[in-house]
Amino acid sequence: MRVLVVEDEPLMAEAVRDGLRLEAIAADVAGDGDTALELLSVNTYDIAVLDRDIPGPSGDEIARRIVESGSGMPILMLTAADRLDDLASGFGLGADDYLTKPFALRELVLRLRALDRRRAHNRPPVREVAGLTVDPFRREVYRDGRYVALTRKQFAVLEVLVAAEGGVVSAEQLLERAWDENADPFTNAVRITVSALRKRLGEPGLISTVPGVGYRIDTQTGTGRDGEDRG
Repeated sequence: MRVLVVEDEPLMAEAVRDGLRLEAIAADVAGDGDTALELLSVNTYDIAVLDRDIPGPSGDEIARRIVESGSGMPILMLTAADRLDDLASGFGLGADDYLTKPFALRELVLRLRALDRRRAHNRPPVREVAGLTVDPFRREVYRDGRYVALTRKQFAVLEVLVAAEGGVVSAEQLLERAWDENADPFTNAVRITVSALRKRLGEPGLISTVPGVGYRIDTQTGTGRDGEDRG
């Protein structure tokens, strides 16, 4: 999952970003409305977390733009206000959820995962493919009933590959969906992470490399080739 956090308090924004990363949620941060709009124009996000009171275009204006775009991106509003009128106006703008400051990071994570499940309501929350069971809410993976321990980044990459339902996912797409805007596009992080993920999942191989294109989950037989990733 990749989210945009629009928050003008630097310490809070940094704490939220770092906390989400520990939960395998990639987060980009914007400290003002103009930066938020720029990031939204060049990146694809699963959820927007908006502080209503920010410099430049307000969080309310950002919410309006997201709704008008027709992207269907869920919006979680952050605010110091907890009056009923404020809640009503936020939902009237198109917000899907509301969180009043101060808040516990754990609550934010739970709300984000709930919104993500709702966003993908047409797909089961627990995915099963080729003997692989992936539970994004509990962040648990089982293969043929055997628990597979993954790092946060390995799990994030696996989520993207499984969600593609056998489709090919490029290294660039994995970098965009499982990392954040600070990731170096020339890094070997994707190749290294996929290689380590293959080893964790065991044999027969589940992840195939499509030369010059990307990676995919073998949804039929679980006989992914290229156990050692060559890019």
